[in-house]
Amino acid sequence: MTDALADAPPPPSPPGRRNPLQAWFGISLWKRILAALVLGAVVGYFWGEGATSLKWMGDIFVRLIRMMVAPLVFVIIASGVAQLGDARRLGGIGVKTIAMYVLTTLIAVSIGLTIATLLGPGVGADLHNAAPQAVAPPKSPAELFIGIVPLNPIKALAEGETLAIIFFAVLVGAGVIVAGRDGEPVAKLLASASEVMLRIVGFVMEAAPFGVFALIAVVTGTNGPETFLHVAKLGVCVIIGAAIQTFVTHAAVVRLGAWLPLLPFYRGCMDAILVGFSTSSSSATLPVAIRVAEENLGIKPSISSTVLPLGATIGMDGTAMYVAMLTMFAAQAFGVPLTLADYALVAITTTIVAMGVAPVPSGSLFVLAAVLATIGVGPTQTAIIVGFILPFDRILDMIRTVPNVTCDLSIATAVARWEKEIDVEEYLSKKDV
Repeated sequence: MTDALADAPPPPSPPGRRNPLQAWFGISLWKRILAALVLGAVVGYFWGEGATSLKWMGDIFVRLIRMMVAPLVFVIIASGVAQLGDARRLGGIGVKTIAMYVLTTLIAVSIGLTIATLLGPGVGADLHNAAPQAVAPPKSPAELFIGIVPLNPIKALAEGETLAIIFFAVLVGAGVIVAGRDGEPVAKLLASASEVMLRIVGFVMEAAPFGVFALIAVVTGTNGPETFLHVAKLGVCVIIGAAIQTFVTHAAVVRLGAWLPLLPFYRGCMDAILVGFSTSSSSATLPVAIRVAEENLGIKPSISSTVLPLGATIGMDGTAMYVAMLTMFAAQAFGVPLTLADYALVAITTTIVAMGVAPVPSGSLFVLAAVLATIGVGPTQTAIIVGFILPFDRILDMIRTVPNVTCDLSIATAVARWEKEIDVEEYLSKKDV
């Protein structure tokens, strides 16, 4: 009798009532993340410095998604290239992708320079109390180029060298294509590994609301909204620029480049936008971006697995825009006159160095010295600018990471449309989610 009772199914829930877990998972993930973001801001505002006790939750979440980046990038790129079936297609997709990233980055830089020139955030800025912060000189273009080829692929994976991982993964995928039938077992292994990794990403993303809650609470509690007033004009510039790049430039890529409606795009990539905003890291957002590209936007793995990892490394629209604004800020604060040629030089230099920025929080500050040097701002003055911005940079970083994320997904959508590697019906199904 006891065994029979033990084996009996649990009684059904009363009609009209759902299990709390069912109710929780029944809510779209992006809505749960958005609610957590708002709640975290409220808690951080009222709790103040005490919110730092939640930091461990945010740190664990960031570590979880960063844990996925290196293995995910390798298996999905290698698998994606292998699925192309023709190495020449890879070259065509690569040229289109890089051309689009260069174009959107140039537009972002132009927007940054224009807004900063019109609003003048550096005019009258008081830098006397800024504590200088030394910034290591950025790598030269030659060093960045050489670093693409890893001496040890395993070491590159261990240290998370994204460009080196991408290079090696492309070679592996191309090798599978050339091997033909002999390479089919490896192709199947890579495809299976990609599917497994994306499922793990799905598991990790269920922790996103809790991680986002903690991250936002800590940022709000330690900085406080009043601290943002010190860089209010620069903050306004960043918000306006990010909004224009996200909702005008990237909207044009989707609407005019892919000939697709916009609402499903922004609904479909909301998870990635919110994670990018809370973590301030394009790299940490990559696993989520790949997941939403395939599951929400209907982009086939052959495109998502090649375009998005590349974009997480070189698709830095928000970063490029911000570096351009900081350059104008420095020129205005130090009274450096700029000619039209200077503007052109800043635009070209920023576009180049932005593609080498580490996709981590405050990564843009590490390349600022290279751009400021083109207008005659020396290392000492650069250190003062960095010291002035650094205390508030995390808040600004959260804002400018959003266009980094939408840049990657909009270009992936356009390239997938051009290559006929997108399920349009699945894309449109997100219109009413």
